[in-house]
Amino acid sequence: MANAKSVKIHVIYYSMYGHIAQMAKRVQKGVEASGAQCEVFQVPETLSQDVLDKMYAPKKDEKVPVITHDKLRDALINCDGIIFGYPTRFGGMPGQMKTFWDQTGGMWMKGELLNKPFSIFFSSSTQGGGQETTALSSLSNFIHHGMIYVPIGYSCKQLGEMNEVHGGSPYGAGTLAGQDGSRQPTALELEVAEASGKHFSEVAIALKIGREALPKKEAATPSVPQKAVQRDRV
Repeated sequence: MANAKSVKIHVIYYSMYGHIAQMAKRVQKGVEASGAQCEVFQVPETLSQDVLDKMYAPKKDEKVPVITHDKLRDALINCDGIIFGYPTRFGGMPGQMKTFWDQTGGMWMKGELLNKPFSIFFSSSTQGGGQETTALSSLSNFIHHGMIYVPIGYSCKQLGEMNEVHGGSPYGAGTLAGQDGSRQPTALELEVAEASGKHFSEVAIALKIGREALPKKEAATPSVPQKAVQRDRV
């Protein structure tokens, strides 16, 4: 019988300037607070080091495994739920994450991600930088796979905090990076990230327990079309 410890959640992110990487660690903390297992991965970089240097992007965290093509299927399928994190790019998913999803056609054809729960967290340079549109515009990738969206909603009271400027919305946890990337995730934003990980995991745990409690369907006896029967008699 499933329990919290038997549930495995994967956190998969892309982070150029480190904001999403910081949020991912707190999301992981929230997942583990629910009793579930958690592994964190990052998607491959698609920009050259020369371009990254010109954009003043810091070095990636080498301790976080990169999902190379041969590990793609394992990272997406061998878990009970996935939390994705990525920054906004003009109100949408960044190219690095889109490239990652463009490799999942084979899984889509087989329906291997059908009914798998997922959630999103994000970052933007400004308050109007497109955090909610990023969530909305990226949903098509998940919907085509038949995955189940688990937003944070207002399960975390800090989202309603009005005494300071902060990222995040009912669509997911979020942080504001500032136009030059110098602003770092605040204590409040990190609390929301942690709460989102815990909330998502609790839903994933309930889904797995519920599915295993359902009676197993007996294999249906193949029905033979009447026309085929008539042909056999001729």
